[in-house]
Amino acid sequence: MATTTPATGVRGGSARPGDTTTTGAPMTHRQIMEALSGLLLGMFVAILSSTIVSNALPQIITDLGGGQSAYTWVVTAALLAMTATTPLWGKLADLFSKKLLVQIALVIYVAGSVVAGLSQSTGMLIACRVVQGIGVGGLTALSQIILAAMIAPRERGRYSGYLGATFAVATVGGPLLGGVITDTDWLGWRWCFYVGVPFAIIALIVLQKTLNLPVVKRQVKVDWAGAFFISAAVSLLLVWVTFAGDKYDWMSWQTAAMVLGSIALGGIFVLVESKASEPIIPLRLFRNRTITLASLASLFVGVAMFAGTVFFSQYFQLARNESPTMSGVLTIPMIAGLFVSSTVSGLIITKTGKWKAWLVSGGALAAGGLGMLGTIRYDTTYWHIAIFMAVLGLGLGMMMQNLVLCTQNQVDPADLGAASSVVTFFRSLGGAVGVSALGAVMAHRVTDYVKEGMAELGPKAAAAMGQSGSGGGIPDMDKLPGPIRTVMESAYGHGVGDVFLYSAPFALLAFVVTLFIKEVALKSSTVEADGKTEEKADEKVAEKADA
Repeated sequence: MATTTPATGVRGGSARPGDTTTTGAPMTHRQIMEALSGLLLGMFVAILSSTIVSNALPQIITDLGGGQSAYTWVVTAALLAMTATTPLWGKLADLFSKKLLVQIALVIYVAGSVVAGLSQSTGMLIACRVVQGIGVGGLTALSQIILAAMIAPRERGRYSGYLGATFAVATVGGPLLGGVITDTDWLGWRWCFYVGVPFAIIALIVLQKTLNLPVVKRQVKVDWAGAFFISAAVSLLLVWVTFAGDKYDWMSWQTAAMVLGSIALGGIFVLVESKASEPIIPLRLFRNRTITLASLASLFVGVAMFAGTVFFSQYFQLARNESPTMSGVLTIPMIAGLFVSSTVSGLIITKTGKWKAWLVSGGALAAGGLGMLGTIRYDTTYWHIAIFMAVLGLGLGMMMQNLVLCTQNQVDPADLGAASSVVTFFRSLGGAVGVSALGAVMAHRVTDYVKEGMAELGPKAAAAMGQSGSGGGIPDMDKLPGPIRTVMESAYGHGVGDVFLYSAPFALLAFVVTLFIKEVALKSSTVEADGKTEEKADEKVAEKADA
């Protein structure tokens, strides 16, 4: 039987929302924000680490001598680690101190960031990004879990909006900061990895002072076998997607071996989970229709979300010859849309308890935004692109936090961590597979467009191309002759446009899935320290009416 320590308040006084209290009075907004300050800062660090390198990547890969595959894997490695460890963090949150876990995640992130800044090769950088991803996976999953442990579902929409706003600020601030750092001669791109360290240390200190959740003491049985097999299955799938069509044909024995191997590892994972006493992903959760559909929608949303944040830097720098700093500035319309929709939807959901309309609208807007972005080329008028980005941002802001919210509303307190991390897991999985697959697609499309453009210029252009030393890596546009540079810019512009066009059907699938999610009004209940729920007066009235 699980036992808990007495609920402790913030700064030694008032009880937490969702904990057993002596007076039954909820915390004030100011008290909640004080407790959430460190958590939001940790979330800010997690998102910052993902976005700050986006505009620096073309320069990083050029300096380290990598190509499009390395470019993709610097992003994918962090996403893969985050994906594979998110369910594990969620399960640990049901067993250990959530406060201790989020602090451990911050320490792991700091260690990975410091070493990443010292990287001398793309291989070393990718390995460090894996370590960063493990820490970011913990910060992302635990932020949602701790928020749910503190605040009742009906009030949670408001504070989920703050998480969404933090996401938006870090997303827009990261590329801008990364661009400025990369463009500053006396700093350079390595400081993109160092700059998040002070924020992480501050978050550690603030969390230590303000976050005091009751600790659940249980017999611990961590499902390490499940964690291994799900990681292996996802990793093998990503390796196949990355190299298929380049190192070997899509229809080849290597493809058959990797796909069948990934399916077999996935089957073993399901078998292990069905027999584990403390499964990393409790399969019984999927008996709940909302959780199953929300997880599926998150998978498709992940493709759309990461496509929008990863490939814009290549578009603006390689297709439009913008600096890293300006690449960040030019993506502001998308982030502004995300900021507005996540904040406004959270506030309105808190007032009404209704969330489905936001999910459906978000899916439609995301699909529409990606479809419009699929038409862009290197010379597309910027204000058209700005409108397309804003539409995509509005859609993503309506979906991301609210998919987690509707899931948390329908699970028992004991499964809160696992259920929250399942939705986050599928979103990260969609992002990891999507970035890997779309990166491979883009590499092939750019190569094809370059060949077509060079053929039009004639044999002399091919000779000049060889003399420019661009090779098979990310090109340095400033070193290319005028006509060849135009060909390269056109190829990257068209290639990124294709990436967005191929992403649109996934957002459309997310829209379709949300149509089938049954809306259950958010509960006005809080979770007590012993894991039971305290129902509000409106539910008691309903019970009397039924009697």
